[in-house]
Amino acid sequence: MRGKEGQPFIVLAEGTDRSQGQNAQSNNIQAARAISDAVRSTLGPRGMDKMLVDSMGDVVITNDGVTILNEIDIQHPAAKMMVEVAKSLEQEVGDGTTSSVVLAGELLNKSEDLLNDVHATLITRGFNLAAERAQEILDNLTTDVDVDDDELLAKVARTSMASKLSGGHLDTLAPVTVEAIRAVSRQRDGNVVVEKDDIGFSKKTGGSVEDTEVIDGLLLDKDRVHSGMPETVEDANILLLNKAIEFEKTEVDSEIQISDPDQLQAFLDQEQDVLEEMVDQIEASGANVVFCQKGIDDVAQHLLARRGIFAVRRAKKSDMQRLEKATGARIVNSLDDLTEDDLGTAGRVEERTIGDDTSTFVTGAPDAEAVSVLIRGGTEHVVDEVERTLEDSIGSVAAALEEGKVVPGAGATETEVALRLREYANTVGGREQLAIETFADAIEIVPRTLAENAGMDAIQVLVDLRSEHENGNKSTGVLVDEGEIRDATAEGAVEPLRVKTQTIKSAAEAATMVLRIDDVIASKGAFDEDAGGPPAGGPGGPGGGPPGGGMPGGMPGGMGGLPGM
Repeated sequence: MRGKEGQPFIVLAEGTDRSQGQNAQSNNIQAARAISDAVRSTLGPRGMDKMLVDSMGDVVITNDGVTILNEIDIQHPAAKMMVEVAKSLEQEVGDGTTSSVVLAGELLNKSEDLLNDVHATLITRGFNLAAERAQEILDNLTTDVDVDDDELLAKVARTSMASKLSGGHLDTLAPVTVEAIRAVSRQRDGNVVVEKDDIGFSKKTGGSVEDTEVIDGLLLDKDRVHSGMPETVEDANILLLNKAIEFEKTEVDSEIQISDPDQLQAFLDQEQDVLEEMVDQIEASGANVVFCQKGIDDVAQHLLARRGIFAVRRAKKSDMQRLEKATGARIVNSLDDLTEDDLGTAGRVEERTIGDDTSTFVTGAPDAEAVSVLIRGGTEHVVDEVERTLEDSIGSVAAALEEGKVVPGAGATETEVALRLREYANTVGGREQLAIETFADAIEIVPRTLAENAGMDAIQVLVDLRSEHENGNKSTGVLVDEGEIRDATAEGAVEPLRVKTQTIKSAAEAATMVLRIDDVIASKGAFDEDAGGPPAGGPGGPGGGPPGGGMPGGMPGGMGGLPGM
């Protein structure tokens, strides 16, 4: 930069990289598009999986959008923003992450040509208008959900699961999802609330996915601490203890000087007396099962076993909280004021061996408010993907139950929204009209991608879909299993309204956030030059990412310039 006298002066530190104007916008758009392209092929029932290998050689096989993005080592800030969108959607709804990233990428892709004629501020205003209008259009496509309609909830679960690894096990996993949701759903002030955190997952390799089931209670990956304890306890009175059953050590360093063996024996006897007193307090309360969040001394284990008390130590805090809801017990921090009222109940507590692992089952608890899902599969990769599948489907079913509304899936909703947005654009006028039309074109990326991933003629599918929707068939979508366009609702392809609204909102917000950036200032070392260059760098990494983009220019890798792909 130069002052009034034409003398140069330095504002930015040496080595700072700066990209301005259209060049900065183009770089950010290319980076965001690369993220979108990374997950686009996973969308839909015929979507492909990704194998992700980290620096330690650990392998993850999945087509879950947020999992893929979490596993990728991303450097470019615009690309990181796209990942944050997916993460926030996962936390808010639990599903729809891939669709939101794909839609955001397509919005930016369509915007790049528009930037030559329309200012970015006008484009973002048009996108915001389109997103608001889309919400109104979605409200006119909804079907109400009867809270007792398990069949409809199972359809929501199947739609969510259809694109996952376990798509061939829908008849097994959909009822599991609905059953688990039913166990943790509550009525509050006339509304349904689903406590998803009260559903625990336990993964055991061996068997098949068909063996996956909901446990009427809880399953803990722990075994009893002493072989002399009973393996099964009927009519269990359960104590949840957040205190070690051990001889307490002093808070400060101390020494005990012993001059003869009798003193040593007296000291050991005193330790045992303390432990016996603790076990006496447990027995006196009526507890015959103890779940301890901390340690249990070897002597205490022996004493508990002699009295027929089943005990588990080092239970996780999350398991203790679910046990509290499942059994009605209260977590106790001291044995001195322990009473029978602090105990919970369960019909049965038993130790079982599943495959090579030993677990503790707590079942038959009256008014249980927490459950566990036992996930089975032939390999570790399979059970991991089944867990991700169930988490997504549980999020979808919970959203449908809480919101009370669903919309057609299979790209039908996006096609209808695109059609109505084009009609709306004609009433807006100005250059915002171009942005709204661009939004309408972009949202059709969902049915188009569904068709492409299924090997169908995407252009013909879009033409047919538009024709059907113009004729008033609002629920017509792409049924990829049959390779045809049909009524999605009639075929059971339905999604929660909340997933669709959040997907469109998140994608629009991400796109507008990227478009409004016209200056990127990166300090020296902000980008790893060994990984492919600075943010405004040249061609992509060895994976063949598009040139000129910040992410492709700064991220090597196999697919779209992404590392490790």
